[in-house]
Amino acid sequence: MKSRIADDMKAALKSGDKRRLAVLRLMLSDIKRAEIDARAELNEAAILAVLNKMAKQRKESIGQFADAGRDDLREQEQFELGVIGDYLPEPLSGDELARLVERAVEQTGAADIKAMGKVMSAVKTLAEGRADMAEVSRLVKQRLSAP
Repeated sequence: MKSRIADDMKAALKSGDKRRLAVLRLMLSDIKRAEIDARAELNEAAILAVLNKMAKQRKESIGQFADAGRDDLREQEQFELGVIGDYLPEPLSGDELARLVERAVEQTGAADIKAMGKVMSAVKTLAEGRADMAEVSRLVKQRLSAP
């Protein structure tokens, strides 16, 4: 994926698409920073984690800029989120996520809220990068709290 981003960066440079080029450079910079922190080259899952973090930051900023009435900055963040989103896997739908949670509950044999950590761990490995973990947590709590 890193090479795909680098290739797309070169294409944006050649075509003169400065906005896209800036976002792609930022993505590569964050990936490189994570590699330096890890002192190793990142695998696909780790790169996805970096991109997911970037996407989450953009989503939070969009909300803050919308509340502050800064449409220019909100629009820029939305553009950046769109570019980052091009490299992320398709997010899970609500039904798919609910089925994943149900399957994780069955696999772990969880019966009550005390087993939430086991269920969250199982779901995280299956839904990494494709679901908001806050939403997963809400679904797991709801499922384990149900009588």
